[in-house]
Amino acid sequence: MMTAEAVRKTDKIRVLLADDHEIVREGVKRILTAEPDLEVVGEAEDGQQAVALAKTLKPDVAVLDISMPTLNGIEATKQIKAALPNVHTIALTMYGDDSYVFQLLQAGASGYVLKRAAATDLVQAIRAASRGETFLYPAVATAVVADYLKRLETGEGRETYDGLTDREKEILTKVAESATNQEIAQSLFISVKTVQTHRAHIMEKLNLHDRTMLVRYAIRKGLIDP
Repeated sequence: MMTAEAVRKTDKIRVLLADDHEIVREGVKRILTAEPDLEVVGEAEDGQQAVALAKTLKPDVAVLDISMPTLNGIEATKQIKAALPNVHTIALTMYGDDSYVFQLLQAGASGYVLKRAAATDLVQAIRAASRGETFLYPAVATAVVADYLKRLETGEGRETYDGLTDREKEILTKVAESATNQEIAQSLFISVKTVQTHRAHIMEKLNLHDRTMLVRYAIRKGLIDP
């Protein structure tokens, strides 16, 4: 923790909080305001408000919940970084699913912290972000490194879809969005049997064996929002 004398010699890190649960914002705010080098300059209850406040307040770091109404944390991150490249963003979430991490990093986020670890990790993450560094929750960091190494080994790129055709990508997206075979068939004007055949080919190509795994893949590839 920085001393009072050190704080007087430097500007405080200005932080914007965005979470649709007021009790969460209050808890996080208490954590941050207890630190002499941090200052909460604004609070937002949804993604659109977070983007608007970021443009107005120009904080050093924006702490964004992933699941927010009107605009999720990933889209809010993209818009904030597009409008304000010097504003760093940290994702604060209850989800430990590494599927979100790849989209967040691609959107320009500087960190990913689980809510259950906020008291110990968030302050560190904000300070790291303000220095232009990346902070990932340890378990998430391990998953990111493992996935990166796997991609290097297989040559997989984020822009590729493992040999899926455009039609298969279309069906995969609808499956991940919880559409039934009947609904997919009706929307694409094909038979249910054709949908089933495509689903079988998708699972075979991706080596994924249930809908949950397909959803995770679709999120990672940016085909659907988390």
